[in-house]
Amino acid sequence: MKNIIITGTSRGIGLELARICADAGHRVLALSRNDKPVSDWKHPNITAFSFDISSKDDLKKLDTFISEEWGKADILVNNAGKLVNKPFAGITSEEFEEVYRVNVFGVAEIIKIVAPYMSKEGHVVTISSMGGVQGSMKFPGLAAYSSSKGAVITLTELLAEEYKETGPSFNVLALGAVQTEMLEEAFPGYKAPLSAGEMASYIFDFALTGNIYYNGKLLQVSNSTP
Repeated sequence: MKNIIITGTSRGIGLELARICADAGHRVLALSRNDKPVSDWKHPNITAFSFDISSKDDLKKLDTFISEEWGKADILVNNAGKLVNKPFAGITSEEFEEVYRVNVFGVAEIIKIVAPYMSKEGHVVTISSMGGVQGSMKFPGLAAYSSSKGAVITLTELLAEEYKETGPSFNVLALGAVQTEMLEEAFPGYKAPLSAGEMASYIFDFALTGNIYYNGKLLQVSNSTP
């Protein structure tokens, strides 16, 4: 049984991933500003509480929970994300900053808290996007979102180097189109070839075993454009 922390569990891939991990017998800490979708399941393997990735108080609450309830963490999946779909000239500085606060700064802060509780066999998986991959097709309106997803790719590479002697391992998955609410926000009306549950199943398997084969690597998980 693994202790698995997942952010962004109120909908889409994160919600499905929490269910898959818990049904497989692992202990799950599901973190999202809206914890109701997970809490309503009353699943015996899931602990959920309201969590704002940019709140210092909530980050302290996370630290306290791991220390007092689990003592260690095995897997962290940084899935929470924020998207703004606007032409670059129309994005306010506040909107740009908010995207980075969730997609980059929040990821960094959570890793700072969780990594000390992880062993060399631990695995940190950060969810990025094909839009953040150099040389991939780019789409207008996603300047803040895609650039933030590029930032966490480089962050993952750097952390893998810094922690290579002690662990945990760090890898990043750049996802293509998955049928989620966020995809609808980015590409209204587009129908993706993969469901949230299908992608969650892939992430579950990778989170459990990917660190055996990879560290500091970007894997592109996409069979479509976008």
